[in-house]
Amino acid sequence: MRDTLVIATRGSRLALWQAEYIKSRLLALQPGLDISLNVIKTRGDVILDVPLSKVGGKGLFVKEIEEALLDGRADLAVHSIKDVPMFLPDGLILGCVPQREACSDCFLSMSYESLADLPQGARVGTSSLRRQAQLLASRPDLQILSLRGNVDTRLRRLQEGHYDAIILASAGLARLGLSAPKMQPLDPHDFVPAVGQGALGIECRDDDYDLFGVLALLEDSATRVCVEAERGFLAGLEGGCQVPIAGHARLPDAETVRLDGLVAEVDGSLILRGEKSGPASEARHLGQELARDLLDKGGRAILEKLYQPHH
Repeated sequence: MRDTLVIATRGSRLALWQAEYIKSRLLALQPGLDISLNVIKTRGDVILDVPLSKVGGKGLFVKEIEEALLDGRADLAVHSIKDVPMFLPDGLILGCVPQREACSDCFLSMSYESLADLPQGARVGTSSLRRQAQLLASRPDLQILSLRGNVDTRLRRLQEGHYDAIILASAGLARLGLSAPKMQPLDPHDFVPAVGQGALGIECRDDDYDLFGVLALLEDSATRVCVEAERGFLAGLEGGCQVPIAGHARLPDAETVRLDGLVAEVDGSLILRGEKSGPASEARHLGQELARDLLDKGGRAILEKLYQPHH
């Protein structure tokens, strides 16, 4: 095993926390390692004044980092899996999927206890079309307002009174120890999270054999199975992370994976849902099967409409 490692990461507080967390886990396994961080600005970090769904393109938060892996400026990269496109560039693999943090979304407000408590026409901040569709399906009266920036920025905008409530990933709040006066995790069965939400993915070169042994010690097989099922679903829909697609997998027992999937109209007027269970060893295939079911139920028409402007 080599004695130095370079971790590529984005520069946001959450990305740095995630990279430092993996660094500390690796150091616990190999105390002699010299591990440094290479902080890289991605296109998604630079374009902050446009909703993500308008910027288009998959890999908005990973492309520059993957270039650093391929040209040797970094040995591994720590990503939020939900930012990682379905298909990795030649020469790179998802070397490790550590244990997942909570996958749910969380409702945050300064004064209201829950989504149901919001007054008519309340202003809710999110720039996720997936969250928007599910919010409007249950509360068509809500005003959905764009909310970009890192977790700290989004919370500050709530505190400043720009929104009556915002929706954020529970995992990011837990990792950074952030909160609001009123918080309610949203049950993943009722409010389906993003594919891979709460999970980290460690990307590396596919020929970096002496790294695989160390990464294998951080691997969590249950999380890998769930992430494979969810990513199979997303791949089957050919979806990026900026479309109203949601997926949540869990393991009722060690051998079985159960996957909930959702495709929605952006305005919440139509929510298509499906569920499939099968052997954990077939997780990705199961996800692709569920995708085909939902495409046939009307998902294809919804997604074609969304993808049209980008063609």
